[in-house]
Amino acid sequence: MKKYILTLALSLVWIAFAQASDPAFIAAMQKQLDAKKTIATYEQSQTVTNGFLRIADASETEWLPYYYAALLKTEAAFRFEIDKDKSLDEALELVKKADKIAPGNSEITALNGYILMGKISLDPAGRGQTMSPQAMQLFGKAIDLDRENPRAVTLMSQMELGMAQFFGTGPEKACGMARMSLELYTKEEAKITDEYILPTWGKTVAEQVTAKCD
Repeated sequence: MKKYILTLALSLVWIAFAQASDPAFIAAMQKQLDAKKTIATYEQSQTVTNGFLRIADASETEWLPYYYAALLKTEAAFRFEIDKDKSLDEALELVKKADKIAPGNSEITALNGYILMGKISLDPAGRGQTMSPQAMQLFGKAIDLDRENPRAVTLMSQMELGMAQFFGTGPEKACGMARMSLELYTKEEAKITDEYILPTWGKTVAEQVTAKCD
């Protein structure tokens, strides 16, 4: 029985690896990631989001398409004059789908917290007390899952800075985390190749936090 379970587990790992390494999948993801860099309007954002969702439909064991679709929904809420709550709620649903495919994933967990940050920003007085601890918990979990994840550390630093500004305390903790995240981005950049499709965003946020520390 144990041998059967081990064989099944290894088979599932191989299937996931084979799909993620599939040239057609990588090419499709790269095409959407390139398109993501050119987004200037909400309509363009929707088009690229829908492209990721089509990949998700064709790649049922891959979390990245849902992840990027959720990220785009989140960024759209920050960038465009739309129903921001609706866009963020849709992002949360997409994150849930990604999490079902890859539970315990640091990137997905950090993005979940980022979406909650967006929700808080729309109504700080009404949502801050309940949602801020949830977001902090998610960022802490994301860091515990992968201490080399610069986005998890960056978002925690951003949250810490906001809390420091709100309560009138010093930014030392936030600044220390932001500087640490910049070091992690440098390490990450050394790994990036032409076929790299894992998340790389967030360095600008870290730089914005550190700029407030001088």
